Formats: sequence, C-alpha cells, structure tokens
Amino acid sequence: MTELCFFNSDALSLTTEVLSCSALPDGQFRVILAATLFHPQGGGQPSDQGHIGSATLLLAIREDQQIVHITDQAVALGPVTLTVNGAVRQLHSRYHSAGHLIAYAGEQSGWQAVKGNHRPGEGRIVFRAADNARPVSAEDISLRVAEIIAADLPLQTSEYQGRRRVSWGSLPATECGGTHVASTGATGEVVVSKVKLKKDELSVSYLLPE
Repeated sequence: MTELCFFNSDALSLTTEVLSCSALPDGQFRVILAATLFHPQGGGQPSDQGHIGSATLLLAIREDQQIVHITDQAVALGPVTLTVNGAVRQLHSRYHSAGHLIAYAGEQSGWQAVKGNHRPGEGRIVFRAADNARPVSAEDISLRVAEIIAADLPLQTSEYQGRRRVSWGSLPATECGGTHVASTGATGEVVVSKVKLKKDELSVSYLLPE
C-alpha cells in the first residue's frame, strides 16, 4: 500500500524507497514507491508531473491500494528523491478547488453536484436538480464564487469513516482525494464560461485565466 503523502502535505520534494521497477512493452517503466507525493490521475484531476530521481514521471495512476508511476527510464531499487512540478501542481489545485466552489454555489440554488472535470481548459461541473432547485445563471454562480474567493477561507481537511474530506472555512465538507489551494483566495479569478440546462441536469463550464 503506497503512503499518500499529498493528502496531508503540500511538500514538493520527498525521499522515499523504490519498491519495484519493471519494464513495459512500450519502453516505459512501471514504478512502485513506499510513499508518494504525486497525485494520480482520477477524480477529474490530471496526474501530477515531476521526477523520480533522474527519471521523468509520465503518469501516475491508482491501482487498488497502490499508486503506479509510469516513467521514461528505469529507477534503481532503494532510496530515491521525488520532485513534483510545482507550477503544474498549483494549476491543477486551483482548477480542482474552483470546481468545488462552483459546486457550493450551485447547491445554494438547490442543485446537487454529481460530476466534475477539473482538467485545465476543460473545467465543468454537472448538477442534478433537487426538489428545491431554482433557475441559476452564469452570473449568479460567478458572483457567489467570487464572494467565497474574496473571503479567503482556509482549507480544512478531515477524515470520516476512513475517507478524506475537504472544505474551506465553514463551508460543507465533501469527500475528495484531490489537491487543493491552501485558502480560497489562492484560487484566483474563476470565469464561468457557460451554463447549459438539459432536462434535470445543469452543466457549468469554467476556466481560469492565465
């Protein structure tokens, strides 16, 4: 079982142990570590980028209780230093956090977030209508999100029944295994680019200006 250090730490460097390294048919390598800082692809968030020793991390994915690291070259067994690409991590964290803030904003009008894509340039939250759902516009959501960002609420993490939960300030906590900004103010500007209603589903597209 890989220790998921990114759950409780924003560190970008860590020394850990390489437990296994095996060649793949395409010339890449499959690496298992005792502990990792790399967030794997999943939950609507892309894989972190960085290096395992001198090897470039191409992709991190979750397999059962392990994180599998795909690299461009072999990595020797034993101690190794991990280095996370900080700029990429911060961008992914901002997009993921923005998605949560949009979810909070939609829920204030009776819409329940059911799915999210937090990939840069592809941000989208899908809601389903609750019994008390009210019409909501891009401007409505933008204003609510801007208010939460301006409040600069601190990130809160907790665990419930073995599952990690995240929130900011007194906002409701939600289950999430992703990386996030340390306070809502660090999300930066969030642009709600489109709101589309189809039957009982509301799709909200968003982006973060460079």
